[in-house]
Amino acid sequence: MAGIIELRNVSFSAQAGKIIRNISYEFEAGKTTALVGPSGGGKSTVLKLAAGLLVPDQGEIFFNGKNIAQMTRAENLEFRRTGGVVFQDSALWANQSLFQILELPLRIHFPAMERRQRERRIESAAAEAGYKKDLSIRPSRLSMGEQKLIAFARALICEPSLLYLDEWTESLDESAARRLIELVRQKKREGASIIMVSHDVRIVKDLADLVVMVMNGEIYRKITKEQIAEDEDIRRYVEMGMAS
Repeated sequence: MAGIIELRNVSFSAQAGKIIRNISYEFEAGKTTALVGPSGGGKSTVLKLAAGLLVPDQGEIFFNGKNIAQMTRAENLEFRRTGGVVFQDSALWANQSLFQILELPLRIHFPAMERRQRERRIESAAAEAGYKKDLSIRPSRLSMGEQKLIAFARALICEPSLLYLDEWTESLDESAARRLIELVRQKKREGASIIMVSHDVRIVKDLADLVVMVMNGEIYRKITKEQIAEDEDIRRYVEMGMAS
């Protein structure tokens, strides 16, 4: 299977020190890869590096064989349009209405789209994610779970073929979580490539084709879905890591 995102000898540091240490990994196109491991181990940072949201201290990141640091503006815009991100904290702009938050990606990536068409796309994406309330309000009036629904709608608004999902069912009730899980399952059926971080063992077992253990800023091991299902020791180790 061809790779869609490749991290090649990538390291990343923050004020607290080195978070990612010389990681090389190729995410397979059309597959769902779950990044798991103890809190603080680096899995969310790996996801953000793969999405091009963080610039590595060293190493290179490729999208369909193209170094994202060497992309033209048009190539970078296409890379951004292709990917939809759901952040762990939702990351909604506090000074914008929900409508404006959902509209911005359409304005950037589809500047010729007519206003009524944008409105229909926004209403459809919000409803698909399960949000059916007022879109004219700001995020501060939403619960954490409702903010996550808007974040998910924003990730889907440009109909991406690549999804980056960081603790994407956190703060949701069971019904809302099931709805988003079904949306992700539908994207899988459509052939989307998905990179996700989750502490929910059930979601990983249900959706992941591959599980990658990230510990102490390094790739510890790669596990297939079949291995998780069949090997009691591996399953217990994955569950222990995700619960840390």
